Amino acid sequence: MSRRVRRRVVRRGKEKLDCLDIDENSSLDAKGVLDWTSLPDDTTIQLFSCLNYRDRASLSSTCRTWRAIGKSPCLWQALDLRHDKCDAAATTSLASRCESLQKVRFRGPESADAIMHLEAKNLREISGDCCRKMSDATLSVLAARHEALECLMIGPDFCEKISSDALKAIAICCPKLQKLRLSGIHEVDARAINALAQHCPNLADIGFIDCRKVDETALGNVTSVSFLSVAGTTNIKWNVVLQQWTNLPHLIALDVSRTDITPITVTSLFASSCSLKVLCALNCPLLEEEASFATDKYHKGKVLLAVFTDILRGVASLFVDMPKNDLNVFLDWRNTNDRKTNEILNWLEWILSNSLLRVSEINPPGLDNFWLNQGTSLLLNFIQSPQEEVQERAAMALATFVIIDDENAKIHTGRAEAVTRYGGIRLLLNLACSWKEGLQAETAKAIANLSVNANVAKAVAEEGGISILVNLARSSNRLVAEEAAGGLWNLSVGEDHKGSFVEAGGVKALVDLIFKWSRCSGGEGVLERAAGALANLAADEKCSTGVASVGGLRALVTLARNCKVDGVQEQAARALANLAAHGDSNNNNAAVGREAGALEALVQLTRSLHDGVRQEAAGALWNLSFDDKNREGIAAAGGVEALVALASSCANASRGLQERAAGALWGLSVSETNSIAIGQQGGVVPLISLARSDAEDVHETAAGALWNLAFNPGNALRIVEEGGVFVLVRLCATSVSKMARFMSALALTYMFDGRMDEIALVGTSAEGTSKSVKLDGLRRLALKCIDEFIMTFSNPHAFAAAAASSAPTALAQVTESARIQEAGPLRCSGAEIGRFVSMLRNPSPTLKGCAAFALLQFTMVGGRHAPLHVKLLQNAGAQRVLRAAAAAAGAPIEAKIFARIVLRNLEAGGSST
Repeated sequence: MSRRVRRRVVRRGKEKLDCLDIDENSSLDAKGVLDWTSLPDDTTIQLFSCLNYRDRASLSSTCRTWRAIGKSPCLWQALDLRHDKCDAAATTSLASRCESLQKVRFRGPESADAIMHLEAKNLREISGDCCRKMSDATLSVLAARHEALECLMIGPDFCEKISSDALKAIAICCPKLQKLRLSGIHEVDARAINALAQHCPNLADIGFIDCRKVDETALGNVTSVSFLSVAGTTNIKWNVVLQQWTNLPHLIALDVSRTDITPITVTSLFASSCSLKVLCALNCPLLEEEASFATDKYHKGKVLLAVFTDILRGVASLFVDMPKNDLNVFLDWRNTNDRKTNEILNWLEWILSNSLLRVSEINPPGLDNFWLNQGTSLLLNFIQSPQEEVQERAAMALATFVIIDDENAKIHTGRAEAVTRYGGIRLLLNLACSWKEGLQAETAKAIANLSVNANVAKAVAEEGGISILVNLARSSNRLVAEEAAGGLWNLSVGEDHKGSFVEAGGVKALVDLIFKWSRCSGGEGVLERAAGALANLAADEKCSTGVASVGGLRALVTLARNCKVDGVQEQAARALANLAAHGDSNNNNAAVGREAGALEALVQLTRSLHDGVRQEAAGALWNLSFDDKNREGIAAAGGVEALVALASSCANASRGLQERAAGALWGLSVSETNSIAIGQQGGVVPLISLARSDAEDVHETAAGALWNLAFNPGNALRIVEEGGVFVLVRLCATSVSKMARFMSALALTYMFDGRMDEIALVGTSAEGTSKSVKLDGLRRLALKCIDEFIMTFSNPHAFAAAAASSAPTALAQVTESARIQEAGPLRCSGAEIGRFVSMLRNPSPTLKGCAAFALLQFTMVGGRHAPLHVKLLQNAGAQRVLRAAAAAAGAPIEAKIFARIVLRNLEAGGSST
């Protein structure tokens, strides 16, 4: 059955729009419901034509009417098998539909073998990529089974296992061949080329690209050739080229990009060849080094296209009527009625897009000006090409040429913003809406890479790109879903357009991706990108709630528990860490802990061999440990042992891993039970080691953990025995972090408030004897250090004014001088607050001063946990003790003033004023 779709034309200004001529009421039943099976055949065929071959075949099986329509030859003119598993069973199931198949694209040698089962005897065009392992036998049989073949393209991967024997077989088996483009063959010898000249009289387009050796003399015998490319081919004898190729009677265009052609050879080719019109020579070092030659752009009506010429203007000069705007030369001439002009343009688009892709992959130095001034414009021209392969290569090049460092996600800002400046974002998004999966995948990748730049990401979001990528992420094609998820991952970084994710249903789409692809093998790339995007979104308070509300917790925990791929585990753990980071604003922290298997999975991930996984898992446990029940759950899941082991093993690891390992122990040690367990499991030694780090983030968290541990006298003695006093004194005196100095001072205060003296006689070792330490000397050193620390916050004039007057302004001046902004998030338990109240009664002036200073930090008006701390102080009856400290005759003035300020904070209730 062969039908022609009836169309009518609507004119909008000078623009013609094709529209289906459909009677809207013809398919409605008595109730006004559309009966799809009664649609006109032409309409149904048009709908089918917008589907990929899988959906088309599936839809054909729904009813008898559509089964017949679904086999219409017009629907099976071309077949793209690159994005699915293509084996004999798959192609055999399609064979009954492929009698009229004209064009097929495949990926990999296994798919080439499967193509034989399509039984498409009239196949005209075969295009394959990823064929590095393709053998002579496979290619020869492919040619033998398709004698009507007119076009054969294998590349751009290197086909190192294909030899001249296969080329000779192609020549003999495919006499109608008109176009042959092959990449990366070791040698194309005279036998093969002469066979092509003898058996393929219509062979007009030849490409031997990135080959190591091509017989130049034999190529001179292929008199039918009009378009010839030897781009990237090495070992070319240019003297032979000048002797043989200049006599080719029909040679119109020659591509020598990425070769060692010289200026003299170019000049001689133009002078000697009567038919040659255009020479492509992109990224030819010897040409570009010749400054004088670079100024000679045009050679007697013949055009040289190189990085130092105006390529678009050069292409425009090929035609009698030059376009008004050189930037649109390909667009203006694409619909010309001149067949020869169309042939040249189609060849130029394919050759230039292929060369630009190769150059972008190599990324040679010195091409910034080229990419910014015309390379970007060229690629955006090719995005609009009618040739699908050209569009794909242009998108691939846009995805590649911006990359500086793919490991660290660094891109070239100027190149990325040039794409935006030339209107490239809208063009890419339009192309992403294509139903062709190859274009969807490559365009989504380009958008993803470009969106690393914040300005480009903003443009993508403003143009509706998030919605487009969300739709692509729902694709059943793994590559499309993976690249779309990668784009969403990069776009999720921007704070300005996180709301667009919610509006576009992006959060739920990402969660659905995890549930969908976690059940499929080979979907790890999708899972990593989806989890990474959710991790970025979860860092935002509002989005964090949205992630949890659509099942994100369960999805991420499922990945953390079941997936064995490092990248997926890392992003899942990071997402859980970010979800748990909003403990004061939502209940996600507690909810993660309640999710079955979450804590156990994160504890297990801290034992991973991959540093990134261990770092994010430790970070998640650190955040989760702020919840009381989570702390108990982590400990019950073996978290104490796992985190002590992690801290012990990360001496040479990254700063991020060290910080999070110490931070997780800090969080767990808030519980006295856990604190004792950490000390007994050997956690003191690795924390002291981490406290020696020069990295501020690392020694700050290690000091925090030692502060909590030191609250227990047994741990305090362990710290003393392991030389921790000297480490804490050094931190307290020299760290650039006020927080590290503050917590070191508090740890030293706990250690030498007298509680440790009783157990020092017994010791902490298994034998019951303490290491030899001199507590008196260490106590003097510690108290001296604490005094000096407190004095760094002493403003003599402010203290004198506060001592003379109780005016709020005087006390406020002392408060601002003493404030440690970073201490705001610290949250103390009732036991800790009680310990500081007890210290106010201690006869040591140093301990009194430090206790008052600490309570001042914890009750700062407007502080996050100030109301809680004020309530705990009130419950402990601290007002009376504070008044006594403020009036004590022998107390230092700093302790008195700090105590008075804390009393005022209690009166204010810790709320902001």
